[in-house]
Amino acid sequence: MRIAIASDHAAIEMKAALREWLIEEGHEVADLGPDSHDSVDYPDFGYKLAAVVAEGTAERGIALCGSGIGISIAVNRNPAVRCALVSEPLSASLAREHNNANCLALGARLIGIEMARACVSAFLQTEFGGGRHQRRVDKLSNPSC
Repeated sequence: MRIAIASDHAAIEMKAALREWLIEEGHEVADLGPDSHDSVDYPDFGYKLAAVVAEGTAERGIALCGSGIGISIAVNRNPAVRCALVSEPLSASLAREHNNANCLALGARLIGIEMARACVSAFLQTEFGGGRHQRRVDKLSNPSC
């Protein structure tokens, strides 16, 4: 699967660890930055991630910052993207199954790398349920539906 990953400076270590693990798992990973611990603004990287997912260059996106909150808000500004902030695997699965989330947000200061891997695994392995959920997902990007 083609996966894009981006973070702010607070999540640079988690981004690197997840990127390497995803590559080992056989995924194609686009690291959208940043490349150093220098302070950056999470919206810049959230917008970049959202654009790559919205245009279809990546099938899924992983957004990381200290809490996951700020970057998830930035990613969700793009109407073609549904980013779910999660901290455990069940929520990651439900985000895919019920909401057809195409991006996952994680807080690097709130969960460890093992939990992050578990969340990402659940997110990538779960398919969208469709059916009754589709009309609700349609309303997420078009409220007049």
